[in-house]
Amino acid sequence: MTTMAQETATATGAARTAAPQTASTVRRHELAAFLRHRREHIAPEQVGLPRGTRRRTPGLRREEVAQLAAVGVTWYTWLEQARDIQVSVQVLDALARTLLLDRSERSHLFQLADAADPQPAADCPVVTPALQAMLDQLDPIPACLQNARYDILAYNRTYGMLLCDLDAVLPEDRNCMILSYTHQEWRSSIVHLEKTQRLMAARFRGSMADHLADPTWKTLLKRLHTSPEFCEVWDRHEVMGASPRRKEFRNSHVGRLTVDHTDLWLGPSRGPRMVTYAPVDEESRERLERLHAIAQAR
Repeated sequence: MTTMAQETATATGAARTAAPQTASTVRRHELAAFLRHRREHIAPEQVGLPRGTRRRTPGLRREEVAQLAAVGVTWYTWLEQARDIQVSVQVLDALARTLLLDRSERSHLFQLADAADPQPAADCPVVTPALQAMLDQLDPIPACLQNARYDILAYNRTYGMLLCDLDAVLPEDRNCMILSYTHQEWRSSIVHLEKTQRLMAARFRGSMADHLADPTWKTLLKRLHTSPEFCEVWDRHEVMGASPRRKEFRNSHVGRLTVDHTDLWLGPSRGPRMVTYAPVDEESRERLERLHAIAQAR
C-alpha cells in the first residue's frame, strides 16, 4: 500500500519535473492558437487569392499561409500544432505580414515567440494625443517622452533640434544610447560626452535588472556592444538611479546651453517618463526661444 508520504513525494517530484517546461509549453500553445485564429479569419481575397467554389476551410488554408510566407508547409503545420521548434525573427516577420497583423497583434506574436521584433514600432501606446499636446505646450523648453531603454517615443519641436535634426533620424535609431555612440552631431552637441555616457550606461544597467529576459533589451544591448566605447563603459559595472542634474549642450544653431534635466515619471515603475530641460539662466532661455523659432520656421 502506498503511504500518503510516498504519494506526496511522488506528486512533488512530478511537479518539479514538469515546472521548467510549463512556461514554454503554455507559450507555444498560445502561439499556435493565435496563428490558427488569425488564419481562419482572413478571407482569400484579402491576400490576393481566389476563393473558388470548393473551399471548405474558413479563411486561409495552412498551405496557403506557408506559401505566402515562404516557409515549408510541414514546418508551419508543426507551428500550429505547438511543436517545440525554433522560429526565426525573419519567419515571424513574414507571418505577421501574411496574416495582416496590426501593430498590437504583431507585438503579441513576437512576445509569444519570445523574440525581439526587428521592426519596432515608430509610435507607442503611451504617447496619447494629450501627452503630445503637453509636450508641444512646453515649447520652447525642450521635452520628450522616453522609456527605460532610452527610446525617444515623442518630442516637441525644440527638443527635435536640440542635439540634432531628430526628424531626420530613422525611428528605430531614435534611442539616446545609440545616438550617443553613433551619431556625430548628437555626440558633438553634448559638452561632457564621456560623463554623460557613463551616467546613461549606469542607469541603463540598473533598469535592465527588471528586464533581463526581455528580447528587446537584449537586442539593444547587443547592438550597443558593437561600439568599443560602450564596451569600455559597460565593463565598469556601474549602477545609478535616476536623479535631476545639470547639463550643457553645444547647439549648432544657437550655441551653448545650460539646462536642468528633470524626469517626470508616467507610472509607478521605472518605465515611460517625460524628460524636460529647463534653462538655468537668461542667456540659455533666450537661446532656446531662438531655437524654437528656427524649429517653427522649418
